[in-house]
Amino acid sequence: MAAQPEPAPRRVAIIGAALDLGQGRRGVDMGPSAIRYAGLEARLRDLGYEVTDQGNVPAPVVEEVALEDRSARYLPEVKATCERIASRVFDAVTGGAVPLVLGGDHSVAIGTLGGLSKAFGPGGVLWIDAHGDLNTPTSSPSGNVHGMVLAAALGLDPSFASSAWELPMVDTSRVALVGVRALDDGERALIRQLEAKVFTMSEVDRLGLERCIRESLAHVAGPGFVHVSLDMDAVDPAYAPGVGTPVRGGLSYREAHLAMELIAEAGLANSLEVVEVNPILDRENETAALAVELVASALGARIL
Repeated sequence: MAAQPEPAPRRVAIIGAALDLGQGRRGVDMGPSAIRYAGLEARLRDLGYEVTDQGNVPAPVVEEVALEDRSARYLPEVKATCERIASRVFDAVTGGAVPLVLGGDHSVAIGTLGGLSKAFGPGGVLWIDAHGDLNTPTSSPSGNVHGMVLAAALGLDPSFASSAWELPMVDTSRVALVGVRALDDGERALIRQLEAKVFTMSEVDRLGLERCIRESLAHVAGPGFVHVSLDMDAVDPAYAPGVGTPVRGGLSYREAHLAMELIAEAGLANSLEVVEVNPILDRENETAALAVELVASALGARIL
């Protein structure tokens, strides 16, 4: 019998988004470097992926810019950076690669979702995060854009409009949040109006993580794209201490891996991002190393 040709390697495009203007605590701009240092590319190659690391998109630092609007801090600079991210994500997906975006704070997801929606139209998103990220400039207590990302992607505030993407980026009926345990009053009010499926940590405890993830994936499935956004603060600080906004009571080490394994098993995701790794607050790069492990699980790593 003639030898069968080897299957073509799957392709991953690593896109660094070293931005920290979207939140108030410095250090997450070093997250992409920390994740790379923890062995990301080698781990993906071990899984059989062809990996292209595109480096980091240019991003300003706070010392270079003036704060003009405290209701949406540094929004012009955040948008400009996200437009560059969107361009790279668009090129990756139209070129047949899975974009893997490394944050930076969670505001970089505006760029990820912008590039995906430009390529495919509005899609669905699984948001794994301690926070809802559903504030707007009028409801946010802090004015930090990383807490407005999902509302921005849903087209709920015109200040996030750009020629680089169409709003909404995400179908309002295809949003699922898992691991939530810190919401502002405006976010609670908005969630009651949305068609989103929301699993707080209390519900994860009662129902079990597997059910929460499977129901979430079913809810976000559909045309366009399915994006998975992993904020490392979804994981309990005991396992992920180096994050921008830690909140006690999060996912355990094994729950986080199970979530990623279920995502890989479903085969729905077109893209992945990992955000809010802050090496300044970390212990011996522990959080970045966990981020690499979780990315590997989301992309098919298994115990057996």
